[in-house]
Amino acid sequence: MAPGAMTHGNVNRWTKSLSDAQPVAYWLDDPGRPHPEPALTGAESCDLLVVGGGYSGLWTALIAKERDPHRDVVLVEGREVGWAASGRNGGFCAASLTHGLANGLARWPDEIHRLQELGAHNLDEIEKAVARHSLDCDFERTGEIDVATEPHQAAELRDWYEELDRKGLATGTEFLDAEAVREQVASPTFLAGLHDRTGVAMLNPAKLAWGLKRACLRLGVRVHEHTPALTLRPFGAGMAVRTPYGSVRARRIALGTNIFPSLVKRVRAYTVPVYDYALMTEPLSAEQLSAVGWHNRQGLGDSANQFHYFRLSADNRILWGGYDAIYPYGGRVRAEYDDRPETYAKLAEHFFTCFPQLEGVRFTHAWGGAIDTCSRFSAFFGTAHGGRVAYAAGFTGLGVGATRFGADVMLDLLAGERTERTSLEMVRRKPLPFPPEPFAWTGIALTKWSLARADAHGGRRNLWLKTMDRLGLGFDS
Repeated sequence: MAPGAMTHGNVNRWTKSLSDAQPVAYWLDDPGRPHPEPALTGAESCDLLVVGGGYSGLWTALIAKERDPHRDVVLVEGREVGWAASGRNGGFCAASLTHGLANGLARWPDEIHRLQELGAHNLDEIEKAVARHSLDCDFERTGEIDVATEPHQAAELRDWYEELDRKGLATGTEFLDAEAVREQVASPTFLAGLHDRTGVAMLNPAKLAWGLKRACLRLGVRVHEHTPALTLRPFGAGMAVRTPYGSVRARRIALGTNIFPSLVKRVRAYTVPVYDYALMTEPLSAEQLSAVGWHNRQGLGDSANQFHYFRLSADNRILWGGYDAIYPYGGRVRAEYDDRPETYAKLAEHFFTCFPQLEGVRFTHAWGGAIDTCSRFSAFFGTAHGGRVAYAAGFTGLGVGATRFGADVMLDLLAGERTERTSLEMVRRKPLPFPPEPFAWTGIALTKWSLARADAHGGRRNLWLKTMDRLGLGFDS
């Protein structure tokens, strides 16, 4: 899908579509955005303190109250609920707990059938929660199609489908040839597809976060925004967290901070920030929608190592994101990295290569931001301070659904319970940590170069990638 280097003429041609794009996440640019809750001032105490107002923290607080309505729960968020990755992602809510079936099968082959069942149950529970709590988040269980845009990708998709079928993992999945996939969505670049009919829902990510916040408040969770957690230390039989204007003493603490530095310092080496970028078009007209033929509104992603993800919004805009995954030297998270015009220009060119029939469409929003990734691509879990603190991190861009499962895991761990979830090898074991600089930056840069080279050479992986595969290491967004 991605052509070669842009000529000067193409830069002018495609970048014209970006002239009015606002550098803000479309989902967060909403007049219905709720007002923040007051910052915490003074000293408070509670049974459970949740740190972080993204999906991970919100699901943890909500499920904690659903499990025990009498539990006193406080949630603190450094800025506003949903302002970071939870409010600006693509809105793909996947059943997969393992960052895709291929990753899960490679890492936990003995558990993969159960992991798939737990993931499907988790997505069902999200759908039920949307209905139970009236979460107005444009939830549509449309499924997703992985599309091939190169001949070698088409062959790989067919082989992968046949492997899944042999292993009894193809339920709900269908292989589509070029004609069949273009009947679903009309792009001249699509050569094949693998259609997951039930395992993915599309939603408005910011509205999900805001809806979860409202549900937490209704159940009695005390939410404090603009309240960063500064330090964590033992306090009697529990723990204490200091904030700018006060403190919270809690019997148990759940950390849902993900990309931001963990209050448990030894956890920090397991994640690095990756900057991901996206564009949003203006609403498509009826004629433009007809030209694309996207009747069933599935989410889409291509099969390259440097992949794109794209979907329709409720008002028939196309979100187009991915491809570039930028790791800043030293793993710094800075606001200035959120805006990257050179990536927006690249994404615009790729968009019109995929959908030439939409030439003339303009982009209204262009944005980016950091997500956390770990060396095994999927979340990891653990406890600290004698089991009084639990954490989940490393969702690597596929956390819209998996964070709810992570919330259940953290609550199980804090309760000291051995459950089916906590017994999983995926939960019990950690990924390999990233090395210190300059080794992390060098290794990631070499991996990205190798992945791009594989995309350009029929998918052939070089010695570096083969070695990384054997070690179970990787880099992804």
